[in-house]
Amino acid sequence: MRTILIIGAGRSASSLIHYLLEKSEKESLHLVIGDLSLSLAEKKTNNHPNATAIALNIFDENQRKEAIKKADIVISMLPAHLHIEVARDCVVYKKSMVTASYVSDEMQELDAAAKENNLIFMNEIGLDPGIDHMSAMKVIDEIGDQGGKMLLFESFCGGLVAPESDTNLWNYKFTWAPRNVVLAGQGGAAKFIQEGAYKYIPYCNLFRRTEFLDVEDYGRFEAYSNRDSLKYRSVYGLDDVLTLYRGTIRRVGFSKAWNMFVQLGMTDDSYVMEDSENMSYRKFVNSFLPYHPTDSVEIKVRLILKIDQDDIMWDKLVELDLFSTKKIIGLKNATPAQILEKILSDGWTLQPEDKDMIVMYHKFGYELGGVKRQIDSKMVCIGEDQTYTAMAKTVGLPVAMATLLILNGKITTSGVQLPIRKEVYLPILKELEEYGVVFKEQAMPYLGYNPVKVFS
Repeated sequence: MRTILIIGAGRSASSLIHYLLEKSEKESLHLVIGDLSLSLAEKKTNNHPNATAIALNIFDENQRKEAIKKADIVISMLPAHLHIEVARDCVVYKKSMVTASYVSDEMQELDAAAKENNLIFMNEIGLDPGIDHMSAMKVIDEIGDQGGKMLLFESFCGGLVAPESDTNLWNYKFTWAPRNVVLAGQGGAAKFIQEGAYKYIPYCNLFRRTEFLDVEDYGRFEAYSNRDSLKYRSVYGLDDVLTLYRGTIRRVGFSKAWNMFVQLGMTDDSYVMEDSENMSYRKFVNSFLPYHPTDSVEIKVRLILKIDQDDIMWDKLVELDLFSTKKIIGLKNATPAQILEKILSDGWTLQPEDKDMIVMYHKFGYELGGVKRQIDSKMVCIGEDQTYTAMAKTVGLPVAMATLLILNGKITTSGVQLPIRKEVYLPILKELEEYGVVFKEQAMPYLGYNPVKVFS
């Protein structure tokens, strides 16, 4: 039996573990599932004979090293900043490793050591990053193999609520880490390249510069710019591309509404609010408004944000109970962003019967034989339930598939890797189709970067 150590048994590990257990008999696999919570790890084994649950504290050096030493390959589903200690141990004990997280500077520094020991450290093999890389490189390589020259690449992805579970005015519920949603776009201006010109969008304007996207059977969406669209130019071989833009997908109207929180200052995570534990929702809102002896909180919000009484934006705020004097924050020493996350979690948490949805959309503009062409590639995935969500499927399945390919010697390129080579993306994309993760590619007239679609 070959042992796969899975560190972290959270929500994203559900489909990953299920896939590997289904393959365990045929592939002679034994899964060791380690988590700080032994009960959670035990739950994920589902009493399968080829799985063992262990309590694993990643900060216990001896415990961590002992578990890694016994494994044939290691999957880390920990928060991104905790991968590095696992990776360093994997170098020491000569174990390959797979994660869904972005490559950190510290991880990249292990590239030479991984190559020297013929180890594969596969990163960014989840959804975004992950499936976005693979599905993009497939088309980019196909265009290049025909002799085409890339002119434009736009890539969008979003974790959303499925249409049948869309029950609030924001057309949104948390399908992943709420904190990441609240802090999205912070830490510097979004940057991209448009028709050869570098463009920058400061955080204060980020959610008012969106592009519309239409997906058959699912309607219209919008996307706001990711923080750095340029980081993958060289990775994708697109150093000379005229337009490169990556964005996050939401339903139309979300970004305009979210911008109200940005303008008020509620997404700020840089300072602690006094007496936050005893603060009501209404007092929280009023904290950001000017003093007035007679105007109510509602009136001041309308004046500051220029919201008419019959504007749907106002209804969206009311729906969140933001003006309640009875609802209490209950968080000690909390930042505005932490308080906003708490408030939103009250109304945006997926209910047991809810389903989530992943939407991914790529645009490829290129020139071939003197003719400009375009391919649009779209993927929609709906979750099954609260355990096997679309997010868990699209994050966990590529991780599991890559792990098995490495174990079976089908992926051979050593070092710190991204899933951008054919030996990785071709078999994984093909197998993902069996699980309902299917990209539909459509030839389109070349449109270039269409400014008509962007509003501000």
